[in-house]
Order: sequence, then structure tokens, then C-alpha cells
Amino acid sequence: MTKRTAFFISDGTGITAEALGNSLLTQFEAIQFEKVTLPYIDTVAKAEAAVQQINDACITDGERPIIFDTIVNEEIRRILSQCDGFKIDVFSTFLSPLESELQTRSSYSVGGSHAIGEVNKYKDRIESVNYAIDNDDGGRIQQYDRADIIVLGVSRSGKTPTCLYMAMQFGIRAANYPLTEDDIHHSKLPEFLEKHRDKLYGLTIEPFQLSAIRQERRANSRYASLDQCDMEVRKVEKIFRDEGINCINTTNFSIEEIATRIMADFGLKRKIT
Repeated sequence: MTKRTAFFISDGTGITAEALGNSLLTQFEAIQFEKVTLPYIDTVAKAEAAVQQINDACITDGERPIIFDTIVNEEIRRILSQCDGFKIDVFSTFLSPLESELQTRSSYSVGGSHAIGEVNKYKDRIESVNYAIDNDDGGRIQQYDRADIIVLGVSRSGKTPTCLYMAMQFGIRAANYPLTEDDIHHSKLPEFLEKHRDKLYGLTIEPFQLSAIRQERRANSRYASLDQCDMEVRKVEKIFRDEGINCINTTNFSIEEIATRIMADFGLKRKIT
């Protein structure tokens, strides 16, 4: 497999450069990318050090590194342009055509996409995250009346990170409840979930993958055995089918993809921007 180095460079957090760069690089499956993020490149000295790091990677790899940058400062952009890499200037690529269409100049402000524009929206995000934490693994079922969604699934199927991601990114109050062996034995939903039926969404996973994940937590245990995982997954999937609960198999998806698919399937709308 071909190997290349990719740099994400920003005078802010680097989140925008990473998001765009990673989206583009995933289209090249035959190439293995060594990814390097350089945030807060906001002085001449830091820019010169970044150029040296890029040039060193070029020598080591024998190929030009790929560079995604969201640098605003003209002087720093000029320094970076002297590096031995293939440079994609995100702002100039997209902002210039937008300026032309909108007939106005961009503010070229650093970190604008991640600024806290309104205190209330920030508080909503924090409240959603706190709700997801408080309601992890069936922690406070008495709070389910306040939930936007209740995610169900066997232990280690991806419920917790999915709920936290929906809280952080979308402001969704997401609770999660683990279907235990006792629930599975009765082959039906716990009674207290019946009144929240319109909020339920299921996660499932391939038994082999589930076993591998559980082995990291409790190696060589019944809990992590393939037979146990297979039994739990099959019976939980049957509950989802019998109860008419929409679900997604998380095996081949990232947390971001799982959360976004749930939002789309469930018809949930982003509460924060």
C-alpha cells in the first residue's frame, strides 16, 4: 500500500481542516496516510517550523506531503506556500468564489465556525451532554420523559459514544438503556419502556465484532464469549423486529455515521448550530 503524509494546518483548532481533509482522503483507499495536525500556527516562527516539518516529511517519504490549511493570516500563508508539499488552501479555494457570488469580502476571522455565538446555545449543548452522561446505561430512567431519543442495545454495541456525540454535535437529549440478559430472557421490552415507545431506537452489531470489543474489557469471560455475544445479538434483534423498533447495525460505521443515520431515520432535528 502506498504511503503519504497529510498535514492539517490551521491558525485555530484545525477542526475544519481535519474535517474537510479527512473527507477527501477517505476516497483514496489504496493509500495509507500518516496524518499530522498542526493547530494554532499563528506566528511566523511557528509557520517556519511547520514548513521545516513538511519538508522533512517530503525527504523521508520521497513524495510531496498533502497539506490542507485554513490559515487566515496572509504572511503565514505566504510562508507555508514555500514548503515542498501539495497545498490545498481551503479558504482561498472556497471563499474567493463565494466573495464573487455574494459581492462582498469575507471577514477572514479565525475560528468563526466554532465560536460561541449565543450563550443560550452554549448552555443547551452543555445541558444535553450532562443529560447523556446522567442517563448512560439506564442510570436514571425517571428522566426519560425529557429524552429526545432512547437508544437501546446490548452492552458495548456503541450506545454511550453515540449518545454523547448526538449531545455534543446536535444538542439532542439522548438516553441509552442496555438490554440485559434478564430483558433478553423475557424476549420483550422492559415494562417501563412501553410508555416511551415513540422514542426508542436500537443498535445492533455483528457478534464477532462484539466479542472482540468485550474481550478488551473482560478477557476470556462468558460475557465476552462468541456464543454469549451471538445469543444476545440474535435475541435483541428479534425483540426489535417483534416490537417494531427501528435499528442500525453499527459494525461498519463510525460514531459520526451512526449518529447521523439515527438523526435521519428518527427525523430528529439539530437543536444547536
